[in-house]
Amino acid sequence: MAGKSSVFDMIGPVMIGPSSSHTAGVVRIARAAIRVLGGIPDEANIIFYNSFARTYEGHGSDRAIIGGLLDFKTDDERIRESLILAKEKGLVFHFKSIGNSSVHHPNTIKLSLRKGEKKVEVVGESLGGGLINIAEVDGFVANFSAQLHTLIIKAQDVSGAIAFISSVIAQEKTNIATMSVSRKGKNDLACHVIEMDSGIRTITIDYLKSLPWIKELIYIPDIDL
Repeated sequence: MAGKSSVFDMIGPVMIGPSSSHTAGVVRIARAAIRVLGGIPDEANIIFYNSFARTYEGHGSDRAIIGGLLDFKTDDERIRESLILAKEKGLVFHFKSIGNSSVHHPNTIKLSLRKGEKKVEVVGESLGGGLINIAEVDGFVANFSAQLHTLIIKAQDVSGAIAFISSVIAQEKTNIATMSVSRKGKNDLACHVIEMDSGIRTITIDYLKSLPWIKELIYIPDIDL
């Protein structure tokens, strides 16, 4: 899991719903996912695992995940009516539950989202107190909290890539809080996930996107902003 938690984090946010894990954390997972996607989806397939699978309707996690996909914040009163509002906005959604998965955190959600031609898959974990971990993005290990400014960079697995990306970020005078790199195989596409204490300029993002060995770059500010 990326980052550390304080006692003040665990108190939890101002929120709608009976449980910070089953509502606030769920909203935040969805809000992080739509930033990976690049907007509110046209279609969402949602799988609840383990504890979530057994309680998502009773604890309002179904309304929370759809509210988050509509980009409602954790304290937005519209979350209570989010299932109706989503249908009115044309968001097609489907729920599935898997109650016994030993490979997943007890409070795990997988989101398969589509907006136009773009599709993403995000696996999120609700850790309590509204805290989350985005465990996977499109099958790559991610492990970011969505509480910091985050870069997700899919790039060719070239020598020196990590050092080069770090040097570019260093020019922005921002501190790198966490960095992880995963790949699906040797010389395959690599996914760099970088959490930063502050944001970076559009010109720097555009420069990184222009590099031929960088295939995709997603910039996610703190989702609570």
